[in-house]
Amino acid sequence: MSFSPATTGAIAAIIDEPEVVEDLLVEDLSPVQDSPAWLSLKHAATALQSLQVKDGSVPDAAHHPRARAHVAAIIAAIHELRPLFAHDDAYLRASVIDFRRWADEGFGVPDFLDSLVAFQPQEHRIDGIRHLVVFPMYTQNGSQDRLVEALIAEAIWPEFIAELEAGDYGNRLFVSLRLVDFTPGYYTNSAVLFPETVAMREIPAFTWGAIFQDREAARYRRVVEAASAITKLDMPADAARMLDDQSLTEQTFVMWDLIHDRAHMRGDLPFDPFMIKQRMPYFLYSLEELRCDLTAFRECVAITARLRARIDAHAAGEPVEPLDAVEAEMLDHAVLVQYAVIFDRIFRFAITGSRVRNYDGLGGQLLFAWLHQRRVLRWTDTSLTFDWDGVPAAVIALGDAIDELYWRSIDRPKAAHWLAAYELVRSTLTPNPASAWARGLPDEVLAGLPKGYTDAVMDDEFPLSMFYEALEKKMRPVIESTAGIRASDG
Repeated sequence: MSFSPATTGAIAAIIDEPEVVEDLLVEDLSPVQDSPAWLSLKHAATALQSLQVKDGSVPDAAHHPRARAHVAAIIAAIHELRPLFAHDDAYLRASVIDFRRWADEGFGVPDFLDSLVAFQPQEHRIDGIRHLVVFPMYTQNGSQDRLVEALIAEAIWPEFIAELEAGDYGNRLFVSLRLVDFTPGYYTNSAVLFPETVAMREIPAFTWGAIFQDREAARYRRVVEAASAITKLDMPADAARMLDDQSLTEQTFVMWDLIHDRAHMRGDLPFDPFMIKQRMPYFLYSLEELRCDLTAFRECVAITARLRARIDAHAAGEPVEPLDAVEAEMLDHAVLVQYAVIFDRIFRFAITGSRVRNYDGLGGQLLFAWLHQRRVLRWTDTSLTFDWDGVPAAVIALGDAIDELYWRSIDRPKAAHWLAAYELVRSTLTPNPASAWARGLPDEVLAGLPKGYTDAVMDDEFPLSMFYEALEKKMRPVIESTAGIRASDG
């Protein structure tokens, strides 16, 4: 496949005109994943992975001639593809330099800081715009080896999301993407692209973080459809629409993740949750991730109430403007986010991954048990039902409990915060009978360093309930089938 100079020039000329860029890039670049240049790059990166070790280097000198050939193929492909990604030109030029230096210096531990700093996808949040991304990196929930990975991704940025981000939910670091094609590191459960995963000589100030909402949506649709059938759940009509519509679900996840992501650094925080490197008991991370999800839920309840009040006031003849098309779309997705948070947490998070310090799994278990113990979720006669009128208040109450924990812990020592957090989880979930935390930590641990507290936490401190043990056995093949899922597979 080739592109004429006229087409390339047109792309460069209109790069600052979103309305045109979106149409041109989606139409003209849609076949790029089938182009010889991309296929060559993908093949060379995959072949290069087999020569690399965990830190990304190629230590065996006997492999260097093949490694140089693969790097040459990657560079040639980037040169050929670069005109099609004019908005990423500075990054792609820097990438070529980084690859050349890595080869010239003998394939030691790779350093792609310069090209990473040049890659700024948050500056191009235009629906449908595409990025060519090539880095030595590990893939979260995939491989922990820093291998050369390559992918083509496109932005998901509908108008209602742009309006949300420009208003009360500003988050300049947030990037929402759809996977188009990728190397083996993404044939896994990885659904993120984070700059900190890239091999580099020093840590810069990070200016973006990307989530692949298409993969999250496809996993959600497959898992929730199966789980609702197994539990005989009568799915509400709005929630059922997501199971039939990948695009609708993707946009719902964009709204959820936009609000979730900004919540990490907002609120009465006793600590900087993830930015300071620290080793904490894994249930602390469970509460932090759940807090941000419940913040998204709470905000979507508020958005729903506000926009529905406008509708009611207009219908009653009050002097208020009716919802425009963007606001109507915002309202629709605000309702769907509430279902997505509940069903993804209780059906997928709770039983995905190992039982070794699975903090997302624990958060799903906690939400299910909290709703069950407040009788807005019932498991009766082998059927799952919800009291949907009571669900919002119950979910918000859990968010309030976590917020109260955080607020009080501003005045607590770290160890006392950890103990209070454990009691919050323990008040709803039953600990492992062998738990030292449940019995009460001995004085030598209580008076010692934080490491003693963390070491005393069991890998599976809060085991699955009997409900989840039974559900996990039936859902295991479905969960496993979502590794590497694409939007077209959902």
